[in-house]
Amino acid sequence: MRTVLPGLAAASAAVLLVVAAVLVGRHLQDNYGNLHVGWPPLYANWGPHAGPGTPAALAVAAAVVAYGPVAAARLPWRALLAAAWGTAMAWIWSLALIDGWHRGVAVRLTTRYEYLQVIDRFHDIPAALRDFTHHILLHSPDHWPPHVAGHPPAATLTFVLLDRIGLGGGGWAGAWCITVGAATGVAVLVTVRALAGEELARRAAPFVVMAPAAVWMGTSADGYFAAVAAWSVALLALAVTGPPGPRMRAAAFASGLLFGLTCYLSYGLTLFVLVAAGVLLLGRHRARPLPLVLAGAAVVPLAFTLTGFDWWEGYRLLTERYYQGAGGIRPYGYWVWANLACTVFLVGLATAAGLRHAVVALARRPGSVLTRPDGRGAPAAEARLALLVSAAVLAVLAADLSGMSKAETERIWLPFAMWLLPACAFLGRPRVWLTAQALLALLTNHLLRTGW
Repeated sequence: MRTVLPGLAAASAAVLLVVAAVLVGRHLQDNYGNLHVGWPPLYANWGPHAGPGTPAALAVAAAVVAYGPVAAARLPWRALLAAAWGTAMAWIWSLALIDGWHRGVAVRLTTRYEYLQVIDRFHDIPAALRDFTHHILLHSPDHWPPHVAGHPPAATLTFVLLDRIGLGGGGWAGAWCITVGAATGVAVLVTVRALAGEELARRAAPFVVMAPAAVWMGTSADGYFAAVAAWSVALLALAVTGPPGPRMRAAAFASGLLFGLTCYLSYGLTLFVLVAAGVLLLGRHRARPLPLVLAGAAVVPLAFTLTGFDWWEGYRLLTERYYQGAGGIRPYGYWVWANLACTVFLVGLATAAGLRHAVVALARRPGSVLTRPDGRGAPAAEARLALLVSAAVLAVLAADLSGMSKAETERIWLPFAMWLLPACAFLGRPRVWLTAQALLALLTNHLLRTGW
């Protein structure tokens, strides 16, 4: 009970945070209309429903709760990674199809806010990139839809290129985001194994698969962004922990390449530099891969700069556009803490309990984070995992305090949230906590009509 009660206390605190955000948010929205969300703190509307994905979602949840911990412990490592990807896809697809194929997948990325609205404006890609910043502000001619204006052009260009190869339309775009986004958890597990050992990675695996964040992974472009960012971190972890050689050099360069792409998918994901810093701190070879990482990171920015897109100008104009819209109305004083309540919906009560254990693990052995995870005992490995999770917490807090993430963080913070889930490896009674995770996702998707 001495180990269970603190976790329950942390989970209870998370519940109280959500309740406060719902009650205060309802008061603000009903009386002032300044939150611009339908069911505070989430961008959603109340609407109990079921759909064709309901039986599949229940079956996936039951299977992971019943067999997930045992399978994670016994499967060969590569088989476990393949199973994690496949199960995550099944979980995301089934949750998305609770809303049906049309609303749940096919039209999610075709609304007036989304990327597919502007595909026909990229018939001349170099010209569109040169002209991109001229359409960010609301008063500019033919201004971009919110999500196009709110991101660097690599996000939109992804869907343009899918259209060019014959995978056009919302259905293919949704399938792309789900398939790629499901690989995020695999990258997280690879990283945890490299930095903190295989045992903790295996214990975290069912929780990474059964993430409540899957509700917003299907289908949101931020799920795709999460995978790109996650693999940039995973490859960096392999580069700083593996032996010197061609594989280390390839991993280092690929890590930088993906990090550069990450920064051109979303301005806010530059904060992944904090997660990368945590990985470097935990690595054996911290300096050796850096030149190749930096070389890889320069490729995408150089390519976009040569085409005429100015990242810094785009970010400056985005900041102005943000305050021209709902961002200028939504009160910072509410969202600075209600955003964290949105994060509870993403990561679940188990993660709240796990984060409490992570704090304890790091506080008890702060010096052991520099210890190699192999052969030095469980406490050192746990402290290293706690540091990795703490780096993700810092990224979330930085995004929160910036004021550029007021509301909709259940979608925007998907890339960061996936790095909080490994904290569940600290928990005992995994089936109980997995049940709580599954129930949160199922209730959210069945009771609310989410915006993504």
